Amino acid sequence: MSCLRESCISMSDFNIQYVARLARIALTPEEETRLGAQLGNIIGYIAKLSEVDVSGVEPMSHAFPLTNVMRPDVAEESLPHDDALRNAPSRSAGLFVVPKIVE
Repeated sequence: MSCLRESCISMSDFNIQYVARLARIALTPEEETRLGAQLGNIIGYIAKLSEVDVSGVEPMSHAFPLTNVMRPDVAEESLPHDDALRNAPSRSAGLFVVPKIVE
């Protein structure tokens, strides 16, 4: 079995109790059997994927190209001072008053 990393888990080394302990979950014997088989299938699928030749494929962080949709940064009229303070829970001398958090 070829692996992407040096430390690779083979199907014979797979231990569902170890994985459950890492995840800090308690499993019944039935759950261990069921989840062990499911995780074994996942590891088998990953092993199958590692056999694919990707030597000519450029690495990418996303399957689809992402672009940020932003409006142009244009200077505009600012919010009037009284409107900005209208919903302030507490204000003094035209400023927001906030609880002191540093002693």
